[in-house]
Amino acid sequence: MAKSKQIEWRKITPHPVILAFGPEDYLTSRTIRSVREQLRAADPNLDVQEIDASDYYAGHLADLTSPSLFAEPKLVIIRATERCTDELIADGIAYLEAPTPDATVIFVHSGATVRGKKLLDAIRATAQAAEVLCPKIKKEAERAAFINAEFAAEGRQITAGAVRALLDAFSEGLAELAAACSQLLQDSALTISEEIVDAYYGGRVETTSWKISDAAMAARPAEALSQLRHALSTGIDPVPIVSTLASTLRQSAKIFGNRSVTAVSLGVEPWKFEKMRNSIAGWTEDGLARAINACVEADAAAKGAERDADYSLEKLVLLIATKGVK
Repeated sequence: MAKSKQIEWRKITPHPVILAFGPEDYLTSRTIRSVREQLRAADPNLDVQEIDASDYYAGHLADLTSPSLFAEPKLVIIRATERCTDELIADGIAYLEAPTPDATVIFVHSGATVRGKKLLDAIRATAQAAEVLCPKIKKEAERAAFINAEFAAEGRQITAGAVRALLDAFSEGLAELAAACSQLLQDSALTISEEIVDAYYGGRVETTSWKISDAAMAARPAEALSQLRHALSTGIDPVPIVSTLASTLRQSAKIFGNRSVTAVSLGVEPWKFEKMRNSIAGWTEDGLARAINACVEADAAAKGAERDADYSLEKLVLLIATKGVK
């Protein structure tokens, strides 16, 4: 039996039917945008229609895809197929038997439910269809690969240090990270360096937090305190700083005394894994426990449990910089 093609989202081309499957909204949006731009480049009169699968009624797909008087091509986007009606399942399966010429239908399914499975199976069994996987990109190694691919796609270069700086500055949300890459691609420099990234995004809370964490874990207390005091004096919220320190300690605890842990199992880049493994040298189990407990106290203080949250955070940074030694 013929099957649909599974195509990477960067390489998708118009097909009669496309399934964008997965929870990452940004990749879904990029998939739809790419298909729309390709179709519009071929014919500026492209007719774009968008509906929610939960509102679908019988016969609507045929109405949306039927040839118009002016014979313009059609793009139909059906969102939230995980909430589709029974009518859409029936009409969608029937449509796959004979897709309308000059029409492209994109079914968007987050994978959050098994609703619509019969329709998904039918799409995947259709030779004229294509599937684009849109998984969450959470692991650091995956996000680094995403950054490198964004620049490679434009024939540009970015240094390893610049990738690290971007990862530090944008630890959450793929859309925000992609927007930063897009902005950097507008820069005239042939190669994007760490210095350029820092010039654009060095003042972000995430960037500052990682700089403090790196200095503390590297046993540079004066530098860590200086970074912290500067951050607090400029009004940066202490809560994300504590969160970054706690995250670093938790990952370090996974490495401590465990030789079976790898960069892959932690979901971090090899360079970061080596950095963490080197920084954990000299720590003791008791020291790690003290630092992690201090993180809990500093987090409570930063959220209002104590009047002088800055002092509690300084104590935490000093404790980490001395590898948990009181």
